[in-house]
Amino acid sequence: MDSTDQLRETSRRIRKHLVRMHRRGSHFGSAMSIADILTVLFFRVMNIPSPGDPDRDRFILSKGHAASALYATLATKKFFDESVLERYLHDGECLYGHPVAKSLPGVEVSSGSLGHGLAIGVGLALAAKNDGKSYRVFVLMGDGEIQEGSVWETAILADRLRLDNLIAIIDANNLQGFDRVENIQPISTFRRKWEAFGWGVEEVDGHDHAALLEAFGRVPFRPGAPSVIVARTVKGKGVAEMEGRFESHYLSVPADRVEDWLREIDEKS
Repeated sequence: MDSTDQLRETSRRIRKHLVRMHRRGSHFGSAMSIADILTVLFFRVMNIPSPGDPDRDRFILSKGHAASALYATLATKKFFDESVLERYLHDGECLYGHPVAKSLPGVEVSSGSLGHGLAIGVGLALAAKNDGKSYRVFVLMGDGEIQEGSVWETAILADRLRLDNLIAIIDANNLQGFDRVENIQPISTFRRKWEAFGWGVEEVDGHDHAALLEAFGRVPFRPGAPSVIVARTVKGKGVAEMEGRFESHYLSVPADRVEDWLREIDEKS
């Protein structure tokens, strides 16, 4: 099994966790669209020997409504036992619908109020610079999220501070809560907007492990500048009847579809 085969197997495992977890709660499609990005980051790109290592790379899930994907990734990474995932959204448990800082090993910050993650990332990246540390900060945002003005205020500051240890990833699945992103802020304009704010920019297929690896391997894209990867993805990726559908944003997985969807994910791997 080569490197990309291993990544595909890991993504498949994460997606199967998500099908089981989302018998409770919404945002199934939002979680499925980032499974490949998280796989590449946590299993190839980021340096996280352990969740408490002071020199570890930091990861922020700014689109916190996709918390289930982060939990499934951290469990697959063996930061905690996979059996914990069975308690997703159960009363009195720590697998909340949005990440809560330190609730589980590997959950760095609380998020979900959209537009805040990149600002937290700037603070962490600046701290690394000031402390002479080599760790990098990765921030995963939604494409609808970057309509928040706070994102662009932060983008200006990151350029001003020359934070070349800051890498943003945009999950460009072209669906937000009540419309297609292209009808509000077209994805085709993302590159030139971020470049105008001083960032190095690349666009990739967010489900192509090799393409993601190649892009992450070249950051920073411009010397002395923060980097952003626009990852083109499909909401609900992995389950054909949910791919690219608004319903997957709010869906709880129907109990009578679980086994069929698990088989479909296996067959596609």
